[in-house]
Amino acid sequence: MSCRFDMDHYVELLDAATAGGYEWAAFDRPPRAGDVFLRHDVDLSLEAALQMARVERDLGVRATYFLMTGSAFYNLDSQVGRYALRQLRLWGHAVGQHPAYPNVDRNGRFDKVLAWHNPEPEYMSEPIDGLANVMAPPYFATGLYRSDSNCHWREGCPHEELAAGAFEWLQLLVHPEIWVYDGETMGQTMRSMLDAKRGDWLGYLANDRIDLE
Repeated sequence: MSCRFDMDHYVELLDAATAGGYEWAAFDRPPRAGDVFLRHDVDLSLEAALQMARVERDLGVRATYFLMTGSAFYNLDSQVGRYALRQLRLWGHAVGQHPAYPNVDRNGRFDKVLAWHNPEPEYMSEPIDGLANVMAPPYFATGLYRSDSNCHWREGCPHEELAAGAFEWLQLLVHPEIWVYDGETMGQTMRSMLDAKRGDWLGYLANDRIDLE
């Protein structure tokens, strides 16, 4: 089994969790033995998030998608942003907020769960009034957290441990952009994303009746 960051291996990762007897949990209750809290920080691309969410829906997998509230890369108040918020829930996923500190969105469009974007240690695990902080107890514990940040598993790809049922429970952070767009390195993957975004934007321009001749 290859541990490439691509959608084929992502499906293998999900299948490994199922083979290990795990259940998909949301951040609306404390962890129980056999839970996997599948978390997606959507830093760059709603399109990648929707592609991943559709695959999960087809496999009966539930995840929590954390969406940026002040992103330079997408706008939740746009047509695409509103569609993403609606569609993620229609497919059975939870939707939390992924803001830059200290900006908390309390307008009710998110579930009551938050993951800070690029947090600093001094506030990363601090409690937040009325919201669950996924990087604080009881959801964050040594040995029970894996992240794919910058195309690098700090403690190795967890598929073998998931298949063997080696974790009591696990919070698994997966960034959709890393898996949906092609590339051997983070730089290559980001350039693939930029190529895809160019096509998306050409479509938006055409839909806005912009003359591209």
